[in-house]
Amino acid sequence: MTGPVRIALVGDYSEEVPAHRAIPGALDIACSRTGAEVEGIWVETASLGVNVADQLSDFDGVWCVPASPYANMEGALDAIRFARENGRPFLGTCGGFQHALIEIVRNVAGRAEADHAESNPDAELAIMTPLVCSLVEATGEIHLIDGSRLRDVIAAPTVTEGYRCSYGFNTECEALLSDTGVRFVGFDNDGDPRAFELDGHPFFFGTLFQPERSALTGRSHLLISAFVSAVASYHSALTT
Repeated sequence: MTGPVRIALVGDYSEEVPAHRAIPGALDIACSRTGAEVEGIWVETASLGVNVADQLSDFDGVWCVPASPYANMEGALDAIRFARENGRPFLGTCGGFQHALIEIVRNVAGRAEADHAESNPDAELAIMTPLVCSLVEATGEIHLIDGSRLRDVIAAPTVTEGYRCSYGFNTECEALLSDTGVRFVGFDNDGDPRAFELDGHPFFFGTLFQPERSALTGRSHLLISAFVSAVASYHSALTT
């Protein structure tokens, strides 16, 4: 792979979505912090067809961004699968967190009926279900598991983060993840999962919270900096 270091921003851009407005700035801040040079390129889910691997092969990382339901859910899931199976650094925030878990239940746990209650209220197996309390424009404390990679990235036992979501992981489905490599590593004050990482993958994290929102106030975020560094390292390993 040659050329610039590129991240596929998989989602359906809208100027009305705060996280979408924040992402370019979050990447710029992370690049300044790390010294890496990467470019985020929006990839609308409607543009993702049957050859997602070909469409994303020139990208060094994949960020599945907030604001689901996506125009093309299957395209978003295929992009996540591409990153997971090909060792591309992956970050899924909010809707990306939700759909990464659906993809893994479908394609690793073998439950093809796994779905999202927002887009399919009659789903036979709803991996994502309505939150008891909406987290739209909410903030909350996240407790990070000692010994996890996310804890090492954040370098603190707790962090306060912002949300904009009404759906979360259905904990009744947790047993389906037992042999998939998924490990929940961030929990809110009620013990509900808010972040996960994928064992055996170079860099694969999902957060229900939106770390990119830090850029709306000009702040850096250690997870986004780590993601940018991982993408740059992946590119460098292929070109040296």
